[in-house]
Amino acid sequence: MAARIDLTLDCTDARLLAEFWKTALGHVDEPPPPPFRTRKEWFAQFDLPDDDSVDDAAWLCDPDGVGPRLSILKVPEPKAAKNRLHIDVRVQVPGSSDERWARIKAEAERLVKAGGTISSEFDGHHIVMADPEGNEFCVAAASA
Repeated sequence: MAARIDLTLDCTDARLLAEFWKTALGHVDEPPPPPFRTRKEWFAQFDLPDDDSVDDAAWLCDPDGVGPRLSILKVPEPKAAKNRLHIDVRVQVPGSSDERWARIKAEAERLVKAGGTISSEFDGHHIVMADPEGNEFCVAAASA
């Protein structure tokens, strides 16, 4: 049986990154685990320092239960280097290579409007981007 994974992103602004990744992936805020009614109620069960806040984190999930969950957690240190692991945002694109590239470019532009930046383009294949906090990811066509 294959293991499922969750992805965790460190950040300085969990709300900003949560909004970006909800837009990018179509994820939604993940409800708290039962029996808790709110994330604040769930968070209170842990013996955490007084300056830790539920507002310093976000939990996102694929509404269809297919993609990995994302935990977005505030950390005190800034991003220091290139990611060793990154997310690939895959777009469904039937048709010719020109149609694929047009769809990849359109998705990248949508994500720029959501706060991302384009780092480089590999013409006809994929676009390297960064989220609002500089975490690298790629936009490419989904495998057939």
